[in-house]
Amino acid sequence: MVDLKVKEVKDLNKILGDKKAELEKVMVNIRVGKEKNLKKASHLRRDISQILTLISEKKILEKEVASP
Repeated sequence: MVDLKVKEVKDLNKILGDKKAELEKVMVNIRVGKEKNLKKASHLRRDISQILTLISEKKILEKEVASP
């Protein structure tokens, strides 16, 4: 999480896309029985929500800095 705080919004959006794609793969593997780690999906969902929160915070800070 600390590593993500210093990244820019465009980098966070790229990471977000990667995590969403990984979550899709994991969900498919869970449904067909290939994935043994069932908590992996919940961890990915948590990571996605944390990234979305960071993106929102950065956008709010940009608006505050832009408009005095």
